Amino acid sequence: MTYCVGLCLKNGLVFLADTRTNAGVDQIGIFRKMTLFQKDKDRFFALMSSGNLAITQAVKEILLQGKLLSGKNLWNAANAHEAAEVVGDAIKKVYERDFEALKKAGIDFNCNLIFGGQVRGENPRLFNVYSAGNFIEATPENCYFQIGESKYGKPILDRVVNFQTPLNLATKCALISMDSTLKSNISVGLPLDLLVYETNSFHPSKLVTIDESNPYYQMIHQVWGQKLRAAFMEIPEPSWNSSRRGTAIMSSSKELGAVPIEHENKKKSATKPKRQSHKK
Repeated sequence: MTYCVGLCLKNGLVFLADTRTNAGVDQIGIFRKMTLFQKDKDRFFALMSSGNLAITQAVKEILLQGKLLSGKNLWNAANAHEAAEVVGDAIKKVYERDFEALKKAGIDFNCNLIFGGQVRGENPRLFNVYSAGNFIEATPENCYFQIGESKYGKPILDRVVNFQTPLNLATKCALISMDSTLKSNISVGLPLDLLVYETNSFHPSKLVTIDESNPYYQMIHQVWGQKLRAAFMEIPEPSWNSSRRGTAIMSSSKELGAVPIEHENKKKSATKPKRQSHKK
């Protein structure tokens, strides 16, 4: 499986992807899910993928070859939105070629992408591109996207990240999100590819592949677990009487009453005794 997260913030973008793929517990491989596209000092893009590996690799190959799709490719797109349209058109191209064969084999057309970057003259932008080739764009109110095994790493992102979050703090949050996912799901695994893109840099100056020997990731993994357990122990236990108002758990709900308790119905239906016939 996969977990990738991308964040679009005031000062730039953060991309983080795992590298594990699996087709069952006994067939596990390492494939990069992050691809970078750079042209001089004019544009820079990053792509992360989730879904059927053959499909996502075919889409990336079309983009890397620079094939014109509706007259456009990543190298001549006027802005990042047009570049996202190119990515969507590449998915549609693979769909037209492979869908029927996949359908006959009983395989779903599964391809989800996080695509983002910057074209000179505009701010960095981030998109979530779906299997149909359509996409949505991140906004200051919804500044991150996840693909793959997203549920484990979502709570920390919702509690910490917003559009104003500094890149370094967002990087820490993304790594904690990934560590939470690795802890709970064996289909996501190291190494990790991390890119922090600073606005107007047009260069991957902060790009690293993280494995189990990385000292910062080791610290994140150890300290986050310790702090969670410490925070858990500091939270008061529930009080089942009203003596401690702040922790009283027996306070009645304003929307629903208590769960009704069903008792055995001991009333027996009255039955008239049958008359016995006596033969003379």
